[in-house]
Amino acid sequence: MDPLIVGLDVGTTTSKAVVFTTEGRAVGEGKAVTPWVVTPRGTQMDAGDLLGSAREALRQALAVAPDGPVLAVGVTSMGESGVLLNAHGVPLAPVIAWHDTRDGAEVRDLTTALGEDRFAGHTGLPLRGQWSLTKHRWLLAHHPQTKEAVRRLNIAEWVVRGLGGEESAEQSLASRTGWLELATRRWWSEALEWSGADRSLMPDLVTAGTPLGRVSDEVGIPRLTGAVLTVAGHDHQAATVGAEAAGPGDELDSCGTAEALVRTVPAGLVDTLAVATLAKGGITTGWHVLADHWCLLGGTQGGLALQSILGLLGRTSNDLAELDREALARNSRTVTVAGVETDELHVSGITNGVSPADLWRAALEAVAAQAEQVHSAMSAVVGSHQALVVTGGWSRSQALLEVKRRVLGPLRNPAVSEAGARGAALLAGMAAGVYAGREQFPPLG
Repeated sequence: MDPLIVGLDVGTTTSKAVVFTTEGRAVGEGKAVTPWVVTPRGTQMDAGDLLGSAREALRQALAVAPDGPVLAVGVTSMGESGVLLNAHGVPLAPVIAWHDTRDGAEVRDLTTALGEDRFAGHTGLPLRGQWSLTKHRWLLAHHPQTKEAVRRLNIAEWVVRGLGGEESAEQSLASRTGWLELATRRWWSEALEWSGADRSLMPDLVTAGTPLGRVSDEVGIPRLTGAVLTVAGHDHQAATVGAEAAGPGDELDSCGTAEALVRTVPAGLVDTLAVATLAKGGITTGWHVLADHWCLLGGTQGGLALQSILGLLGRTSNDLAELDREALARNSRTVTVAGVETDELHVSGITNGVSPADLWRAALEAVAAQAEQVHSAMSAVVGSHQALVVTGGWSRSQALLEVKRRVLGPLRNPAVSEAGARGAALLAGMAAGVYAGREQFPPLG
């Protein structure tokens, strides 16, 4: 029986668990919906329900995996959202979605109190309503019981704790909070004070792949009991590991519902002025899942735009291959799609003779152009890329890949369906001593 490692990716839409052999072959998958609830105040969920969803994904994956000892489990997740716990380890408030906008007043106050440039210089983040500190301040104002909190955990950290692991603050997730100073890798006291958070809320900082205890038999998944646990950090950075896109000059283009372009660079490569310039363009600079590295991450709404256009055309993912073929044969200069970078798409140039394929081609061109803007902004700071690796659900679109080749140059589309889960599993293997370091990670087949 081959020994096994497990990667769990707790994402905005679903939790995805994948079981791998130590040679890197996927042998079992499971999926469970992330249990968001839409309320009059916004999008949130119960922390216990989230943990239940993650456990269900693990159960499903192990149910179809071959026999063999499970050596380790790594958990990667979306960033920004967090869980506040009292002295008994009980969650005190809902988990607010990273994309929730209820903290608008707090964002405006933060802008006045600290300023956009100063905030970006300290944290590497553009000042907007995404990071943890403004939602923390909102919780303190609207859920008084949160003043009893003694610990705050990011999503992957909460799941690891719920599986029996030790509490920690993994550096790539900490970099998404607005509380961590980029240059010093220390908690920023002024940001903590502004948000009403105490330094004692934060566990010790660790790097992804650090062993954090073992799965408890109380979890109720016997095959996992005793497996080494690790927090594998932010999902996009974990995906660079899983897709073999974390080397010098590599750039990952993760084409999911929300697209992300990711560059891995040595820590300290980008100076304060360049960090501020990147932030003005919406690009974050933060600590990576890999020790001694930073991550440049620029997000786009390309996947959402493509899904909207596909729906407008009355098509589904089952129609994608045919629509792609037709779109590659078309190149109408009259149809344009604008607003990809916003929540409001604008389609123009629909005249007699225009086909659905023309509109699809225009949407692909617009999405690729937005990605090119982010790509160019990062390249202007850290230099040209050497390899572009494209993964994610929309990488199934052969027409999108072709359009991106024409805009961005040669690209690689590796055969990995869940790059984040694969990266989490490999980092778990490192935590368990299966691999001495990333240079021993098995290559993609």
